[in-house]
Amino acid sequence: MNKTKEIWIAGFALLSLFFGAGNLILPPTLGLKAGVGWWIVVSGFVLTAVTIPILAIFAHAKLQGTLYDFGKKVSPLFSSVYCFLIYTIAVAIPSPRTAAVTHEMTVQPFFDIAPIYTSIVYFVLVFLFAVNRTRVIGLIGKFLTPIIVFILLIIIGIAVFTTSGTLQPSTFTTPFVDGILEGYQTFDAIGGVVVGAVIIISLNYSSHTTFDAKRRLIRKAGLIAGTGLFLIYGGLILSGSLLGHTFAEDASRTAILSGLSTQTLGDFGTRFLSVLVALACFTTAVGIVTGTADYISGICKNSKKIYFITAAIASIIGIFVGSYQVDFIITLAVPALMFLYPITIVLIVLNVLPDTLASKQVFRGVVLVTFLFSIPDFLGFVIPSAYLVDIKNLIPLANASLGWVLPAFLVFVGLNFTVFIKKFFN
Repeated sequence: MNKTKEIWIAGFALLSLFFGAGNLILPPTLGLKAGVGWWIVVSGFVLTAVTIPILAIFAHAKLQGTLYDFGKKVSPLFSSVYCFLIYTIAVAIPSPRTAAVTHEMTVQPFFDIAPIYTSIVYFVLVFLFAVNRTRVIGLIGKFLTPIIVFILLIIIGIAVFTTSGTLQPSTFTTPFVDGILEGYQTFDAIGGVVVGAVIIISLNYSSHTTFDAKRRLIRKAGLIAGTGLFLIYGGLILSGSLLGHTFAEDASRTAILSGLSTQTLGDFGTRFLSVLVALACFTTAVGIVTGTADYISGICKNSKKIYFITAAIASIIGIFVGSYQVDFIITLAVPALMFLYPITIVLIVLNVLPDTLASKQVFRGVVLVTFLFSIPDFLGFVIPSAYLVDIKNLIPLANASLGWVLPAFLVFVGLNFTVFIKKFFN
């Protein structure tokens, strides 16, 4: 196969793995709230929803291992716990969210059915597909993503080039930070450490058998996927800001995406997009449940019984959580993301850096400090108290839920400086 063609195929395959349809509901709402400051929000959102996830792919290109390899420099126990938490969060939040999005976009507008019934049918089907490992899901995903991307680009193009009017004032006080934190909700950084391993295992390197050849291919594919994500996310945020005046202030995220589609494509286009989004959500859920069951069964000597039980438990969790509204599930995810996302970010960055700057001591020190300084953010959303507010006031950037950033950076610099001094005097 032509190398250029192979790179583009890998890039679009990677984009399809990243492209969970549940993410589509986030950018238009951001744009609506951002108004004239949409470009500032884009820069923050892209940092955590595009740049960090693609760096995760670069890290996988360097490691060429599994998710476990991301944290093994800290310790084997830490890496095992981290993997367990990643998959637990995946089945508890993003997987059920796909069912909620499907109900609100595809079922609720046309049928008077309670969300719990949609969720039951949805995850019974997810379970059946997961335990039977049908190839239908793979085929649907292969053709589905390009169609959705094409429709989204049409929506964005119509919104950008045909909409006239004055942008609304921004409702954000710190748009860059709000963009960063909303980027957490895409789960793309977590997705990056998971799907990167899938790319390592799944892609056919017929003409790329060496380590360096694989690394070059994965990096170029990552850049293609990152560019696609940037255009879609940035375009939807801009579209939301341009048409923001047409929505009520309390409109839900799914209502805004549907409204954006209706205003650009009409009712038929919106219905068509809703069906495609539902199918894309379904493939995402099957992928999460299957991947989680694979991981747990792998720990248990590839036991088929454990795989079946894990898939069943993941589906049951999906039924209950997926019966809630999308906005509630997004709110529910915040504490977990405040705890897990910072650790994921530093693991990604450290694994991208040269080994001379990312020794075991640096990994352990930076991850430990990141964990400690993420606790106030996590607890602040679980048990808000005046005591926690006082603590956060003492930590730079903590009131923006980024209190871990400066301490992690200082520890990284300090530990590397110590290593440099030791080498200099030896």
